[in-house]
Amino acid sequence: MANPFRDMSVIMQALVAAAIAVVLVLVGVYLPFSPVAQESDAVHAAVQQRTQLTQEVTQLQVYKQRYSELKQQMDALSKQLDTLKTIVPEEKEADEFIRLIQGAASASNVQLRRLTSLAIVPREYHFEMPVELEADGPYFNVLDFFGRLSRLSRIINVGDLKFDDPDKVKSKFPLRPGTTVTGTFTATTYFTKPADSGTAAGAGAQAKPAGKP
Repeated sequence: MANPFRDMSVIMQALVAAAIAVVLVLVGVYLPFSPVAQESDAVHAAVQQRTQLTQEVTQLQVYKQRYSELKQQMDALSKQLDTLKTIVPEEKEADEFIRLIQGAASASNVQLRRLTSLAIVPREYHFEMPVELEADGPYFNVLDFFGRLSRLSRIINVGDLKFDDPDKVKSKFPLRPGTTVTGTFTATTYFTKPADSGTAAGAGAQAKPAGKP
């Protein structure tokens, strides 16, 4: 039996073989259930997934940068809050308040004669804790004492100043040489946490000698 393919010239055989190969490739690529088509679909899906993931990563990088900025802001605010808690603490910390006053007086060579706790005054966002003090010493030492109070970490306001010449006022305490000023004043500090009303009401009736908080 004659074989037409063999009867063809070599060039024609090559062309026919190439055409068959092209047909087989096309069938393998476009036939839905062929291995080549399935692999092509898998590659296409992987490329789409990669593109989607790349977009998501790009978006997340923006949030990551934003998170770092927010964390820095939170750290800064936390430090500011710690500083504010030192200036205006949550608790009364009355003992620490008295120690601060006594330390400033000792550094200025001013003698504190009496410390009397007054009633706590509630305000809208804080509480005032006033203490009446009696002190004496040289005039410029007293000025230095007030200056030291203004530089303390905790806010302390001084008011109700009543100072006199010690020679004109009969003092209950022996005055040291060089004393030129004696009198009383009120030192007020602040805190934010609500205080016990019973303690606040009775605070004004308690007088404390200097050096015994």
